[in-house]
Amino acid sequence: MTDNQNLLAEQRRALILDEVRRRGGVRVNELTRRLSVSDMTIRRDLDALARQGVLAKVHGGAVPVVEASTHEPGFEAKSVLEPSAKDEIARAAAALVTPGTAIALSGGTTTYALARHLLDVPDLTVVTNSVRVADVFHEAGRTGGAGEPRRGAATVVLTGGVRTPSDALVGPVADRAVRSLHFDLLFLGVHGVSVKAGLSTPNLAEAETNTCLIRSARRVVVVADHTKWGTVGLSSFAALEEVDTWVTDGGLSAGVRAEVSEHVPGLVVAGEERA
Repeated sequence: MTDNQNLLAEQRRALILDEVRRRGGVRVNELTRRLSVSDMTIRRDLDALARQGVLAKVHGGAVPVVEASTHEPGFEAKSVLEPSAKDEIARAAAALVTPGTAIALSGGTTTYALARHLLDVPDLTVVTNSVRVADVFHEAGRTGGAGEPRRGAATVVLTGGVRTPSDALVGPVADRAVRSLHFDLLFLGVHGVSVKAGLSTPNLAEAETNTCLIRSARRVVVVADHTKWGTVGLSSFAALEEVDTWVTDGGLSAGVRAEVSEHVPGLVVAGEERA
């Protein structure tokens, strides 16, 4: 037995909580490897910690408890939230993209998933303020032979700026770069969506950069799963009426779909017919 296997439950849970707070989120399989205990043991630990109100269980792991509209989870923390829904949304959103167009992808884990689905669409020009999104295209472009770029690989424009916890670049440098560009289609990840607050984020600088992205786009497509509905961040940056299409998952209720359709011209539910 390893030392980790001999840990008392209280000690093990303290280690788990520290890891969640330090990294902004953890996966069950990571904890089983690190602590050398079973999947079932970790899940019982997470249940106990969730009952204490010190963390929140999510699909495949846990994240810190969100306590305020100013709380901004890190990229890794958000990546464990609704992963299947995000992949379905990304696949549906990718179908909106045609070869040879100029598109923009904001920061976020759903736009990151979308980037991976766009790698086979040739001759795209991609504007992004997401370090993670840029990395997806950069790594794919290096697969060409003899160090040459992959044929048809996307041309990527990465804005400068100050890095947020979700690995987006924001601030005056990013804003100036975005204002000088024009693109056909913007795919926008959001912290929250509601009728009253519209699109919102807990980061004031990111709100301004998102506003610049919207103003530079011919069409605005929000990519957000159903859990974003009703969430309100500190700063609103767009009304629902400024959105052309919302691509979401089947978890959005029929009542909410009807309400959204009063404000957004296009509602695409991944895996279902377009409303």
